[in-house]
Amino acid sequence: MKVLLTGAAGFIGFHVAQKLLARGDEVMGLDNLNDYYDPTLKRARLSILEKHPKFRFVKMDLADRGGMKSLFAREKFPRIIHLAAQAGVRYSLENPQAYIDSNVTGTLNVLEGCRHNGAEHLVFASTSSVYGLNTNMPFSVHRGVDHPVSLYASTKRANELMAHNYAELFKLPVTGLRFFTVYGPWGRPDMALFLFTRNILEGKPIDVFNHGKHKRDFTFVDDIAEGVVRACDRVATPDAAWNSQQPDPSTSSAPYRIYNIGNNAPVDLVRYIEVLEDCLGRKAVKNLLPMQKGDVADTFADVSDLERDVGYKPATPVEVGIRRFVDWYLEYYKKEAPRPERVTNLG
Repeated sequence: MKVLLTGAAGFIGFHVAQKLLARGDEVMGLDNLNDYYDPTLKRARLSILEKHPKFRFVKMDLADRGGMKSLFAREKFPRIIHLAAQAGVRYSLENPQAYIDSNVTGTLNVLEGCRHNGAEHLVFASTSSVYGLNTNMPFSVHRGVDHPVSLYASTKRANELMAHNYAELFKLPVTGLRFFTVYGPWGRPDMALFLFTRNILEGKPIDVFNHGKHKRDFTFVDDIAEGVVRACDRVATPDAAWNSQQPDPSTSSAPYRIYNIGNNAPVDLVRYIEVLEDCLGRKAVKNLLPMQKGDVADTFADVSDLERDVGYKPATPVEVGIRRFVDWYLEYYKKEAPRPERVTNLG
């Protein structure tokens, strides 16, 4: 199978590409290699993928309407996994235009490419951030998500609605996946685990927002990648039981599905930090701060639909996942961050 994978040099995209290539798929990876975070890390991921004979790379911005149109017309991709986006809740407060350009205009270009070139199935990335002010847990795809608290979340919700438009009007099968706090090796430097690890090793304080009272459905990246590939294999179909009088937001009379993809086991942020401290053998100096604008207090994914439909079963506890991240971090940054000696007496 030939797959277009947008965001291939990104954190999740890199792991999804490896899964696809390992089973023999032909993967064209698209990425603009922007400098939202250090492009060196993106190029390092890409250098691993480019060693595989069935991987091809194209550097392109999703917002390049002409370039995207030509690419789709030339390649006629049967399957598309659309993970590229301007990520980050907090950055959306500083540079909102980047989110419209990438997440809205870019996704429109992907949808148009699929529409005009016979795509069999589009899988796209959404986010748990769409749940916004909702505190009814676990978060369910069968309930509404109309109160986002960041522009990032709003653009992702817009993607879900745009995808339904194309599923209804043009019978394009689409599946949206709401990711819940993904972590693991090759992670993004702007995310908490990366920032915490770096600062602890350098003896600097870590910023702990909401005074550490967050709960997050931390999900290991290998579990996420497996779920994405499984979702790609299951082409969305119309829901024969869908009722327009009592519409279910997660399905439709069109070939459209929305799923949560998380760990189904929220962890206190304080516990997350404790596991990291144990893996590093060092205690963190915590700078306790109030909740940041755009954040939600807790996340907890109901993944029963994805488990039922594709056999998704997250299997990595944070104790294992954080250890794998730390091992990768210490190896990748070995000149800057040699493995510290374990602290046994903190008195």
